[in-house]
Amino acid sequence: MARLDVTEVFANMRLPGHLHTQSSLHFASNFEFHDSDVLLVTYPKSGTTWMQEILTLIYSNGNLEPVKTLPNWARAPWLEHSYFQEQLQHIGSRPRLLTTHLTRSALAPALKKAKPKVIYVVRNPKDVAVSYYHFQRMAKFFPDPTSFEDFLHNFMAGTVHYGSWFEHVKGWLSCQEELGLFCITYEELHQDLKHCVAQLSAFLDHPVEPDQVDCILEHCSFAVMKENIMVNGRLVPPEIMDLQKSQFMRKGIVGDWRNHFSPKQSALFNEKYQEEMGGHPWPLQWDMD
Repeated sequence: MARLDVTEVFANMRLPGHLHTQSSLHFASNFEFHDSDVLLVTYPKSGTTWMQEILTLIYSNGNLEPVKTLPNWARAPWLEHSYFQEQLQHIGSRPRLLTTHLTRSALAPALKKAKPKVIYVVRNPKDVAVSYYHFQRMAKFFPDPTSFEDFLHNFMAGTVHYGSWFEHVKGWLSCQEELGLFCITYEELHQDLKHCVAQLSAFLDHPVEPDQVDCILEHCSFAVMKENIMVNGRLVPPEIMDLQKSQFMRKGIVGDWRNHFSPKQSALFNEKYQEEMGGHPWPLQWDMD
């Protein structure tokens, strides 16, 4: 299914038709979770692929075979993608690792029926905006952004595909206690991956041995993942993703927004951030200046 120029609208979100249909989106919103499932939730470009790799290696006890032989979308498939129902037939083991970019409200019906373990990865929205801009330049199932300035305007307004970053984050973090949601930031993963792996393994009730942790740290480094064809985007045909315009795994750093934002753009974004997030108690500590 190509549908590169098709946009689907679901739960007030615009989504690329190449990856989604109304049928697949409705299936996701009413999905029958198992309590043993692990659901990874992110807004796009917030560390999804990185966390898929970490979770795969935790559950494989550091065995590299799955990360070397299976694409990340097969190991931890997206609930809302058009291929998911077929993929589901091949996920026999428990826990099932599942991924979604959907909002809390879109998945509310499904999450009323069961309580999977939910992991939410959130990233400094300025870095998200930069990464998302380059991704949309490269991925042909998104509208081609005319400039970073125009893209940033749409990102702040919440009119980009997958909707508002602010609403996505507020929606999921507002039910942190209700869902027992485990929230971790992209920046924490950068700062101390070893500690994050320990936290995750405790949350998942899946202990990992010291040698297995060392393996996870090595193979979840940006340098190693960038060379792993199962996660670096090179399996995707060039008519779908043009890696000449931008790499799928581009830099993987914290603070790249400073190379893109003008002082005026940064000030306007900070004002928007304070307006949207300033009244909330969540301890999301980012350097926004």
